[in-house]
Amino acid sequence: MGRLDGKICIVTGGNSGIGKKTAEIFLKEGGKVVIAARREDENKKTVDELSQYGEISAVEADLSTSEGCHKAVDFTVDKYGRIDVLINNAGIADKHKPINKCDEEWYDYVCKIDQYSVYWMSKYTLVHMEKQKKGSIVNISSIGSQGVAGISYSAAKAAVNAMTKNMAIYYSATDIRINAVGPGPTPTPLNAPEAAATFDADFAALCGKHIDISLPESDVSDQAYACLFFASDEAKSVTGQILYVDHGTTMY
Repeated sequence: MGRLDGKICIVTGGNSGIGKKTAEIFLKEGGKVVIAARREDENKKTVDELSQYGEISAVEADLSTSEGCHKAVDFTVDKYGRIDVLINNAGIADKHKPINKCDEEWYDYVCKIDQYSVYWMSKYTLVHMEKQKKGSIVNISSIGSQGVAGISYSAAKAAVNAMTKNMAIYYSATDIRINAVGPGPTPTPLNAPEAAATFDADFAALCGKHIDISLPESDVSDQAYACLFFASDEAKSVTGQILYVDHGTTMY
């Protein structure tokens, strides 16, 4: 307990799945959490549910836009005066669409949320971390970054990995650290059975031939604790790393 005492933490997409569990664990570790997400009703429900663990608030923001990301950062800085930890978790699944079934509009939609939100949130947050001369950004990538997902999701998550390393290189001589967690199969609302039923089954099966889907699934707490490590001072010498939390699904 207390690994994030007093730290101000933004968790994007913090009203469900990995983001919600990360917010809960961060609160239990002494952090003050701002969740940034689009669904205002879900934001309120999450704040009501998790407030028993610590100080939490929410900002309704469309993180697929530069303006929405600015809003989330400004809200946090106006409230607390700083940002110590940013968890770039907001994202959507892409229905496993291969290139010949993915039109430009869908590709743009997925990348705006899964890739551009990481760019915008990081860019605007780093302005404040530079002033503090300290901070930790954790990006949620995916095993999909290795190509075993739809074309838009694979491209977006590969970009997240590259941005993680690129930002880490730039700030490597400072106390600002940037790392990523790459979840393997992890049950969340994004891949619940009703959502998975909308995926391209043929391409999903083909991708499944290139990963070991017989291994156990992870759960949201596995991903959240990986985020906690990177966010905490225990990882003060760790930057530019992609940690796959997937039971070895993609090791071969």
